[in-house]
Amino acid sequence: MEVLLNPNFPLGPVPPGGAPSAYWVGPRHLAGDDGRLYDSVADTLAGLGWTGLTIVRGRQEPDEAPEDRQVLRSTVLHISPDTLRWAQWVLADEPFLLGELPVAWQVSARTDAGSPLAAWSAYFTPEIPGEVLGDFLHALDAHDRPAAAFGGPELVLDAVTAHGWLCDIDRPDARATDPTFTTRLGLGEVPPLIQDGDPRTLTVASDEAGPAGWQAWAEPSLGAPYLWAASFSAGVPDGLVAAFAASLSSTAPVLRRVLPESTRDRLLRAPAG
Repeated sequence: MEVLLNPNFPLGPVPPGGAPSAYWVGPRHLAGDDGRLYDSVADTLAGLGWTGLTIVRGRQEPDEAPEDRQVLRSTVLHISPDTLRWAQWVLADEPFLLGELPVAWQVSARTDAGSPLAAWSAYFTPEIPGEVLGDFLHALDAHDRPAAAFGGPELVLDAVTAHGWLCDIDRPDARATDPTFTTRLGLGEVPPLIQDGDPRTLTVASDEAGPAGWQAWAEPSLGAPYLWAASFSAGVPDGLVAAFAASLSSTAPVLRRVLPESTRDRLLRAPAG
């Protein structure tokens, strides 16, 4: 379905009988997560048959009555049926920062069930559209060997240029941006703390460049805080990153009730319903 979008429809509290409470908006890479990134991704994983594990943690002060004990409950881990891939909601557990934003979801895969270590990991902050992460997880779930490399960097760039994105003039084989120059995708040195199964990531000297991985981020205006960021370790198959890139750059609108303050004026919208 194609929906005509208009930048001038009002957003905010809806009076009875007034404007609709939900809108189709675009471009999706600036649409945010609708305030429900955990729920949308968890629903996707449940639909794929992944198992959610709940950890209950508590704290009790000396001389505190049992009924006053502080209990923290969070679903922190979702595991695929073959246990080769998993997704962890880390926002509640003091995640590290990526682009000055806290990491919300970490997705990992390993070569076989007997290996205790992830072959690669990918990281996503809040406000990344849930549809994009969902499409990435569908692609991950579809592969019998999620840690095996397939495709190449050209798959990733082809995925976004097919939707009108522009290759970087200086690095056309490794970088691309959307037509408004607010969202970027590039292959290069990964940030600190990004986990990968390649042993070279542990032996790289401070003055050496390690294995390259894909990074993506949205910067609503030059020098402004990022809206969201995503980082893929060097071992993430390019074919999976291409699925992420294709969804991120898609021109299909997404349904939203809550829009990010930093991009709401850049979004085209049409009433849903």
